[in-house]
Amino acid sequence: MTVWIDQPLWPAHGTMFAHMVSDFRLDELHDVARRTGLSPRAFDQDHYDVPAHLIEVAVAHGARQVSANELVRRLIASPLRIPAKERPAKIRARLLRDWEALAPGHPELGRVLLGRWEAPNRGYHSSVHLGEVLEHLAVLTQDGPSEASSSRILRAAAWYHDAIYDGVPGQDETRSAQLCGRELEGIMVPDELSRAVDLIDATADHTQECRDPLWPLFHDADLGILAAPGARYDRYAADVRAEYAHVPDREFCAARATILEGFLAQDRMFLTRGARDRWEARARANVAAEVRRLREF
Repeated sequence: MTVWIDQPLWPAHGTMFAHMVSDFRLDELHDVARRTGLSPRAFDQDHYDVPAHLIEVAVAHGARQVSANELVRRLIASPLRIPAKERPAKIRARLLRDWEALAPGHPELGRVLLGRWEAPNRGYHSSVHLGEVLEHLAVLTQDGPSEASSSRILRAAAWYHDAIYDGVPGQDETRSAQLCGRELEGIMVPDELSRAVDLIDATADHTQECRDPLWPLFHDADLGILAAPGARYDRYAADVRAEYAHVPDREFCAARATILEGFLAQDRMFLTRGARDRWEARARANVAAEVRRLREF
């Protein structure tokens, strides 16, 4: 048993709460929580909030008591930990500051747009993905001089490229590009806005045919998740599956494997030298491992 619970040190709702985690498997954490009588709403991505009166019950069902410091140490070392940058509530302020830099004087437009990314039906294509794309762009543009115009185009494309996400490939990208064109008209200069719209359209199938010189950077930033560390990649794959929960397992596995095999068949998954040097090997290993799992289903 690897379920741990600390002391009730956090006040809320008129009582004190402890945290309960697993350092290995979420299924055993959920099992202890269920037998303890915790509501599923008490689960917060990588831990349960446990009211003080249920701590002894959790211990009786197998949770082991440790200090708060020890629990945090175990969670940090666990592949189950969800870091702050993958929590929408934690990154919201940072994203809105980025929006203000892109579109000064239009905070409400940014809040509404971010609300699209934070919709509860989103799995992978959430504000976390938006934040990661912006981070990837920052990394890749360190490799050479970045003009202010290019930065605006790339960031506008990032903010809008999955603004509409209904799980309809091609249509989602087209509608997102159209939304970008409408909402940023008069905020961005026409040439920059037109280029941002073209970049969004090109993400429909990630072909390498977009002629805009910024396409390689945007292509690689959008696909940077493929090179994530193992635990993050596994969460990404699970989030993609959640977005297609309505598709039967066998059908999903076959379609997903075919898409990923298309990436592996390319001579290079990334278009820029910087991304290839940083990410190509890890991305190929991640994707190949997922394909094996999908084909074994």
